[in-house]
Amino acid sequence: MSESLRAADVLARQLYEAGCRHAFGMPGGEVLTLMDALVQAGIQFHLAKHENAAGFIGEGVYHADGAPVILLATLGPGALNGVNVVANAHQDRVPMLVLTGCVDAAEEHSYTHQVLDHRAVFAPITKASFRLNAEAADQIADKAVGIATEPRNGPVHIDVPISTAETPTRDRGSRRAPARATQPDDATLAQAHDWLSHAARPLAIIGLDSLQEDAAPEIRAFLEAHQIPFVTSYKAKGILPETHPLCLGGAGLSPLADKHLLPLLRDADLILGLGYDPIEMRPGWRNLWNPSQQRMIDITPVSNTHYMHQASMALTCALKPTLAALTKRDAAASSEIWPCNSPARVRAALQAAFPTDDDWGPAGVIAECRATLPANTLATADSGAHRILLSQMWTCHEPRALIQSSALCTMGCALPMAIGRKLAQPERPVVSFSGDAGFLMTAGELSTAAEMGLAPIFVVFADASLALIELKQRQRQMVNTGVNFKQHDFAAMGHAFGGNGATVRNRAELRAALEQALASDRFTVISAEIAPGGYDGRI
Repeated sequence: MSESLRAADVLARQLYEAGCRHAFGMPGGEVLTLMDALVQAGIQFHLAKHENAAGFIGEGVYHADGAPVILLATLGPGALNGVNVVANAHQDRVPMLVLTGCVDAAEEHSYTHQVLDHRAVFAPITKASFRLNAEAADQIADKAVGIATEPRNGPVHIDVPISTAETPTRDRGSRRAPARATQPDDATLAQAHDWLSHAARPLAIIGLDSLQEDAAPEIRAFLEAHQIPFVTSYKAKGILPETHPLCLGGAGLSPLADKHLLPLLRDADLILGLGYDPIEMRPGWRNLWNPSQQRMIDITPVSNTHYMHQASMALTCALKPTLAALTKRDAAASSEIWPCNSPARVRAALQAAFPTDDDWGPAGVIAECRATLPANTLATADSGAHRILLSQMWTCHEPRALIQSSALCTMGCALPMAIGRKLAQPERPVVSFSGDAGFLMTAGELSTAAEMGLAPIFVVFADASLALIELKQRQRQMVNTGVNFKQHDFAAMGHAFGGNGATVRNRAELRAALEQALASDRFTVISAEIAPGGYDGRI
């Protein structure tokens, strides 16, 4: 006979089966049974200071272990505090289980304190929303995990009524068999092979979907066999080491980088979208090519509903087997790829556009951090002008070496994601890059880093300004309004929360602070004070 369990236990055990070993959030009376079930199942619960930050700490762990994020929040304000990070998970394709407590169905008709319709709130920013039912707890859990982790990944919400969590039930073993990877039929593959064979100027754009398939080996073999230069989205940086001779770097938000990359795309006679999800890209990447005049092969796990571009050949299938089938080079293929040497010129132009020899300023800060920190450093980036510059300058040697919010582009993500990354991979150096405004949004989580005994490095670009918005304001010749604020002592904040702190104003001071931070067993806040306007002409 099956073991008798609480409904919360059934849910928690299936999350453990899915690889989850950590949960993050803030408890309330309505989720105590659920939290107990998670712990009993072997999932450690970590207390954060805000539900939004809790979800981003969880995302940092996900990029290390690949298991879905668990965000736990109580009813009402607790659930609503997580809206931003859930929307981020939806747009940035992060598998997440959002577990919220709620009052029982009968109770909500006569009790209003903190009661609201969680499912109505989360429906537009999740892939699915369920209300846990004790009898079907195993099926709901399996559906939730399956939907969250199937292409494209995203958040799934489960509302857990107080009494349902405690109701005895059984795990009947309801598990859906995972879908097998698919590839195109032979005729389609033959046509794709023919296009590859006749292409003299092929160019690939690699995106986020390639990470979710762990397709780096197949991508490398395919690109090298056909000698195809490639650009990545910011989240796909490092899918091949960015020192690879075919790599043209990351793209997506920098008009300065686009000035060099977009003409190359327009000149290509074959464009390949390899797991390319354009949700990361600025509007300038919309409809760059006409598929009736310029061949484009798009390989994605789901069909095109974004209309950011169209393809001459749209393949809705798995990337890994499809590329494996296309890797062999035809003997009759064009012998000269890019005979005009345009990709090499673009690579040189990009290096000149984003130099690493600035004495100081934001580019000097980034260059010194990359030069001083070990090559295996894991980085996180907050939204703002510094992120655009960092994403162009920060060299990645492996997938997920730089993580950020690149679809929703929300502030306040870098600091907590660095905490999660360091929790999951304590043996690796971890650094976060935040603007001063973004850092202030989540500075309270420094206490979480201290309580966890973690030692990430938090670099703050301190110019007392919303630099990207201030730049846009000046470009539109508007009056300076609502973008500047007081310079704060961020180093003192590091000390106040039990870590280290340093204020630096040149590369030598930054180098010394980074070296001390690497040697410390406590976190370090490094405030890099830079002059306003340092991003002018650089992004």
